[in-house]
Amino acid sequence: MAFLALASSVEAKVKIGVIGPFSGPFASQGKNFKAGIDAYMALNGSKVGAEEIEIIYRDLPQADPAQAKARAQELVVKEGVQYLAGFYFTPDALAVVPILEQANVPMLVMNAGTSMIVTRSPLVVRTSFTMWQTSTPMAKVARDKGIGKVVTIVSDYGPGVDAETAFKTAFIGLGGQVIDSIRMPLSTTDYSPIMQRVRGTGADAIFAFLPSGPTTLGFVKAYNENDLAKAGIRFLSPGDLTQESDLPALGDAALGIQTTFHYSVSHDSPENRVFVEAASKAIGNAQELSFPAVGAFDGMHVIYKMIEATGGKQDAAKAVEAIKGLIWQSPRGPVSIDPATRHITQNIYLREVSKTPDGRYINKEIATFEKQGDPGLAAAK
Repeated sequence: MAFLALASSVEAKVKIGVIGPFSGPFASQGKNFKAGIDAYMALNGSKVGAEEIEIIYRDLPQADPAQAKARAQELVVKEGVQYLAGFYFTPDALAVVPILEQANVPMLVMNAGTSMIVTRSPLVVRTSFTMWQTSTPMAKVARDKGIGKVVTIVSDYGPGVDAETAFKTAFIGLGGQVIDSIRMPLSTTDYSPIMQRVRGTGADAIFAFLPSGPTTLGFVKAYNENDLAKAGIRFLSPGDLTQESDLPALGDAALGIQTTFHYSVSHDSPENRVFVEAASKAIGNAQELSFPAVGAFDGMHVIYKMIEATGGKQDAAKAVEAIKGLIWQSPRGPVSIDPATRHITQNIYLREVSKTPDGRYINKEIATFEKQGDPGLAAAK
């Protein structure tokens, strides 16, 4: 009997299924998910109590709700995962939500930025950000700079619509005017016609959002190549458009671009220095490190607390209840899980693309909007 008890304790294992883009055009974001997870486990171990933690990855190269649901079902049924995590794109997260309750599995959203995801199930917890959370402060920044007329340009899917609505709501509320709103298909790659359209509007600035990756790099390049900056049309956006892994390719053309966001790799804190060292080692190339890594790192922190609270047993409701109100010091700064919404409360920073003395491009934090919740949740209900 003693031998059987020992064998049982040795074999105790909790499986976490992570769905993300590990190949294809957004593979860098999937690498960041894995880097954040690997960094957390390197710093905190691969066990919670007696429970060994196993991560099982499933690749979803681009937004594909049907495949997201199929992969999640496979993870739950065939692999026996107790937690589902990752989710780079909103449509994929939304497709998986309906299976959570029956599967008795919580979902940790490590990136997808549409507010409504957490309203779809009491088993969803977010450790990333939302477009309302990162876009709303930019309206105040714009008005403080004397910007009065703006054209919004966003990708036509959930997060893009959220970013557009968040900025417009706040900007108009502060006395600004949105003179044109452009929504682009996710498949758009040629942005020159859009830039030419903006030039004829008399706008003081554009406010833009596209999902991070090749699209954002191409968009910022088109802004520069079409001389909008020279025409006096400023660039406003959340930080997705100047993620650190894109800055070397953008080069000096990105200098001075200001964005509002929840995390910069250059954030100055002891916690972030430890994280960046561990995550850089995990990803293999420090220049590839970007914001999805911190969403994954903090997601693992929440999952570890869930496992601790449940003793490794599968109880999704108890796991989620245990982390409501959780407070900790993240690499991004002080954060907490709102007990009412299960969404992360965090600082949002105004950053400016700058160049360090050794020639590196960074998003330098120049102002802080403290303890920001998600103003989009009221609109999502």
